[in-house]
Amino acid sequence: MPETRRPIEIDDLYNLVFVADPNISPDGTRVAWVATTVDRDKNGYKSSIWLAPTDDSDKPFRFTGGSGKDTNPRWSPDGSHLAFLSDRSGKNQIWVIPTDGGEAWQITDGPNGASEIGWLPDGTGVYYTTKVELAEEDKPKSDTRVITTLRYKADGEGFLDGKRRHVFVADLTGGEPRALTSGDFDCAQPAISPDGRYLACMSNRTADNGNNALSDIWVTDLHNNESRRVTPEDGNYATPAWSPSGILAYTGHPVVEPYGPSTIDNIYTWDPNTDEISGLLVGLDREPGNSSIADARYGVPNQSPIWTSDDSAVLSLISDRGSTHIYTCPTEGGPEPLASGVRDIQSFTVAANGTIAFAASTMDLPTEVFVCSPNGTETRISSHNDAFMSGIELGDVKEITFESDPGVEIHGWLLHPPGFNPNAKYPAVVQIHGGPHGMYGVGFFHEMHVLAARGYIVLYTNPRGSTGYGQSFVAGSMNDWGGADYRDVMAGLPVLESLGYVDMNRLGVTGGSYGGYMTNWIIGQTNQFKAAVTMRSTCNRISQYGTSDFTMMYNDWEFQGTPYDNAEFYLERSPLTYVKNVTTPVLILHSENDLRCPITQGEELFVALKKLGKEVEFVRFPNESHNLSRAGQPKHRIERLERLTGWFDSHM
Repeated sequence: MPETRRPIEIDDLYNLVFVADPNISPDGTRVAWVATTVDRDKNGYKSSIWLAPTDDSDKPFRFTGGSGKDTNPRWSPDGSHLAFLSDRSGKNQIWVIPTDGGEAWQITDGPNGASEIGWLPDGTGVYYTTKVELAEEDKPKSDTRVITTLRYKADGEGFLDGKRRHVFVADLTGGEPRALTSGDFDCAQPAISPDGRYLACMSNRTADNGNNALSDIWVTDLHNNESRRVTPEDGNYATPAWSPSGILAYTGHPVVEPYGPSTIDNIYTWDPNTDEISGLLVGLDREPGNSSIADARYGVPNQSPIWTSDDSAVLSLISDRGSTHIYTCPTEGGPEPLASGVRDIQSFTVAANGTIAFAASTMDLPTEVFVCSPNGTETRISSHNDAFMSGIELGDVKEITFESDPGVEIHGWLLHPPGFNPNAKYPAVVQIHGGPHGMYGVGFFHEMHVLAARGYIVLYTNPRGSTGYGQSFVAGSMNDWGGADYRDVMAGLPVLESLGYVDMNRLGVTGGSYGGYMTNWIIGQTNQFKAAVTMRSTCNRISQYGTSDFTMMYNDWEFQGTPYDNAEFYLERSPLTYVKNVTTPVLILHSENDLRCPITQGEELFVALKKLGKEVEFVRFPNESHNLSRAGQPKHRIERLERLTGWFDSHM
């Protein structure tokens, strides 16, 4: 009898295991990672740390457990202990546990928790970041808020509390943690040099740091507490990482003409002995890091570059045409792929012997842990989702390319329903990603599969503005939102028509964030779509500028200056300007605590459509941020998908 499989469902969110953050032991023999599941009863998530040998000689086993979240496993230098973050005592604190068995003990109990942990090179303690009060007398004496800086709120966090994030060390033997940094600035992504002398971190110490989005790499000599800025205070620099001999690598870019904040990152090295800075991505017109967008991830850490044991090269993730690879970037010579293929590699670590542990997914495989030996042999170590996926039938994915403007190639994918019949006629949904400087990729995407399982052809592409296709392409939407990107998205419709099995009278369009902007824009420019779902969107670029937590930091580049300098252009490129043209029924999905694209954007669109007698429905999700679709309350994530698919089902 053939095995019975079923299409994936919305409620299968409860069956997925989100695998992340693999960390390999210093000797390369074991790997630890985090597995997160949905806690249906508590309408939240719970995470545990798993452990397995890298040679696949034994089965993985759950190393920590409980009803909360154990995350960020980090091996001690001798491999005898794991430090990790846990909320088992309330806020996230640092716990340490012997790797050969034994009870965990807590080494921090600060009022603001802990994050971004790493071991001191001698293994005597753990460094981390936490928020601290600046001064007792600065505490507000009223519940009113006095705002004096542009950056006073942050999506997912709310109003900023005036505390600063700094680096501390907690000894394994106890005692009061000691501060390594202090001052009226934040320190993040700390890294201590192998000799224990230098602390590198990302920090904005400009005099006007509350009114700009700059970030630099700072290095503090822990012997005399003297600090110096490594980077030129002209852009965004992050993820410092020390080589075995004390050379520093980091990623970043200057925010200068002609591309500004859409300048793609380079990987740099800095020699503290000579003060020399070198760029490593010579001849590679691609972004370091993973810029792929998906909804089946949880707790993926910021990925720092990692040095080889002989100081000869830096290993880094590289985003390329929807896939994310691991590249070797030599200090002399050009970068080369080390672990590539059509897949989404999300994070990795490297042992001293060159063995790599990484987390990766494909469109038909949720994220799992893999190990790559020094000779290049790969082994899949974890199988958290195998039992569930063995009963699921997914639709086939077809990679496509097509021409938009003359000479402009657009890359994307077609996802087909399970049991696809080429002789039938199917409705189709066009998906548009957020950003715009991100990319749809080849990783597992629950929402896409749900739409396909409901009988839709799903077209998702990377129009101009997307990452993964080089500097010119990622800057292709600058000063032209609703222009080149609109033509690129719409160029996919003739592709759908050419297939012969798409009913062109039953087309839907949807997207979130910038994808929501594009959805709003499209329905004001054309009536080719039967239904639209716009999520966490923006419709009025003038009001968005002054109400978002971050828009004012990049819109000067993306929209030809400020709205006070160029109001005519802002209005021209605001979807609200064309709302009278809309004939498509619209569903607006928006989170009430969204500070990136505030809910006022959804309100403005709803009122305009309703006043004009258009068909529109407005759904507000309480206590959710811009990140609802990826990390929101599970019940709200389920309802969002139910309303998304229900709108298309009822109209198409």
